[in-house]
Amino acid sequence: MNYEFSFGSFIFGVLILVAGILFVRYHQWLANNFGAGVGSYDRYKLYGLITCGVGLLVTTNLHVVILRWALGFLFPGLR
Repeated sequence: MNYEFSFGSFIFGVLILVAGILFVRYHQWLANNFGAGVGSYDRYKLYGLITCGVGLLVTTNLHVVILRWALGFLFPGLR
């Protein structure tokens, strides 16, 4: 299992990261308009932080390594 850098994943990961940052920045507005208001502020901020984490994984192309490891663990015949 070799790590390979991919510019496509890097750009897509940066876009996901920017979306996560905007989600964290405007979580109160989103919670007020699409959620239950003040009661869901923390939940929306958590979703934004999870999106930032996924964006960082995709930016560094580590999501492929993690998915290969997980699928190899679940389906050992595919290795």
